[in-house]
Amino acid sequence: MGLSWQQGPLSTGAIGHFLTPEPLPERLLFAERLRRRMRVKFNGTWIADSEDVVLLHEPGRYPVAYFPREDVEETALVDGGKVTRHKDLGDTAWYSVSAGDRTTERAAWEFTALPKHAGDLDGRIAFAWRAMDAFYEEDERILGHAADAYHRIDIRTTSRTLEVRVGGKVIARSEHPVVLYGSGFAPRWYIPRADIDGTWLRPVEGQTFCPYKGLCDYYDIGDAHRAAWTYRDAYREVDRIGDLVSFEADKVEVRLDGERLRPEPGQGVVPHGADRGLDADEVKAR
Repeated sequence: MGLSWQQGPLSTGAIGHFLTPEPLPERLLFAERLRRRMRVKFNGTWIADSEDVVLLHEPGRYPVAYFPREDVEETALVDGGKVTRHKDLGDTAWYSVSAGDRTTERAAWEFTALPKHAGDLDGRIAFAWRAMDAFYEEDERILGHAADAYHRIDIRTTSRTLEVRVGGKVIARSEHPVVLYGSGFAPRWYIPRADIDGTWLRPVEGQTFCPYKGLCDYYDIGDAHRAAWTYRDAYREVDRIGDLVSFEADKVEVRLDGERLRPEPGQGVVPHGADRGLDADEVKAR
């Protein structure tokens, strides 16, 4: 779903490969200027505001934004005296973040002994996403993680036939499904509710969210837990899938033009670090 995670080209589960005569290093890190104004709010105060943010794409992680120290409010950072070591980038100094009457420990970090080839990150500060009130691009809040410029979603209509079966019984059949192509993901097929026997869909508690699509609701189907999902109020950019239903090919039988779909590896979203957890509470406060 981006450059360095899921099945992206720099991820550990990449489905493609670079055409080079020699093997590439097992881990490739990629740093790039964001070219967007980004701001950070903590305890109701703007503590960072920069048009010179660098995004670090690290294998298996969402992109992380690094701000020049001069664009960070000087009084917001308090040296916590904690140093850890990054396997590629050396010593990492951790800071508490403080504004007004609120202080959060280990809420920001900086690489202090960078190798020469990683100078793009020298003197830059990153903030733990979940420890801040919010991150913004210009005046719009960004949810989940820094926007990955290499993520793309395309939605296409099709006249192919999609069937969903449980125990040999057809519970959904559509001749006009919608397919969503997301960077790093296998295609996801969505069916209009009119083409589904809704008695099979049993709503379950618990939602997740995607920073690009919105809040996701799930359904059990028979004994299969969370075997289908829907974005009832999908974001405007992807509203063509709004309230359509998609089915997990590893939990129920899904056939496209008679051919059974099989799940691909590397498709699960795994939080990486305490500051990378994604949950529905964040989107509800959008």
